[in-house]
Amino acid sequence: MSAPLDIDQLHTFISIVDTGSFTKAADRVFKTQSAVSMQMRRLEERIGKQLFAKDGRGNRLTAEGEKLLNYARRIIRLNNEAIAAFDDNRLEGTLRIGTPDDYADRYMPEIIGRFAKTHPNVELYIVCEPSVSLAEKMARGELDIALVTHNPRQRISDVVRTEPLCWVGSANHPLKDDAPVPLAVGRRDCLWRQLACSALDADGREYQILFTSWSSTVVAAAVLAGMAVSVLPESALRTGMKVLSSADGFPPLPPVQIGLMKRPGLSPSLMNAITDHITACLDNISPAVMPDDLDGEVKTFQRMPRARAAQVMPGW
Repeated sequence: MSAPLDIDQLHTFISIVDTGSFTKAADRVFKTQSAVSMQMRRLEERIGKQLFAKDGRGNRLTAEGEKLLNYARRIIRLNNEAIAAFDDNRLEGTLRIGTPDDYADRYMPEIIGRFAKTHPNVELYIVCEPSVSLAEKMARGELDIALVTHNPRQRISDVVRTEPLCWVGSANHPLKDDAPVPLAVGRRDCLWRQLACSALDADGREYQILFTSWSSTVVAAAVLAGMAVSVLPESALRTGMKVLSSADGFPPLPPVQIGLMKRPGLSPSLMNAITDHITACLDNISPAVMPDDLDGEVKTFQRMPRARAAQVMPGW
């Protein structure tokens, strides 16, 4: 294991995971499918472990493949940063990015930090507003990129992250069993609010909306104080929160997704640079450590990370 790993093989490996198939990966890396398969055989020989296992008509990552994926992304990212550091034709200009405040709190520090390090001559202009407002700004050409809660009924975005949506309450303040569920949620157009209310309605459980805000800080404060229950993506769980399950009388919720909106006409070099950073950073987000493990391991090919994804609150 003394010889270095092949950067091109690692890039192909990541492309297979991101696209979900060898065929699509071949198109992305401009190789034939047989060449992609050969690269993966050589990578498995180099690692000495099986990276993929058959799953019906498709493939899934093995435990060893999952392990390599984390290293591969870090190696590729560091390789790109090293190349960019010596590039005399560095990117310049201004990039206008929109994100809900909860996504900004969870994701933007790493995204901004890595991007600024690699592209120091690009000015980042950040706007924090709900997804609905960001979509409107995108339509008016006021933003270049927007991280939004994916909602195909309202806006078009490319899904870059998927994870479980959880009911959460205070770990230190138990709910009253005989009272309607007190909710702290986003505004009426918040998708997560709609999912929560629809699930409770279908389950026949009474509830009362006590707090409405598009600020994730306000909603989280209400939950932590034991004043209300809310819904959060798994990666957004905070210390002091408790995940509420069917044992607590709460119905299951569908997963949530983060989408990326892009302005047509944006410089391809700027577009590729920021989207690569966003995708890499979202892939590396880990869920909060909670007292109770959350069920459900989903295949990486479904872009449902072992439990990474969409940041907090009124996903707005």
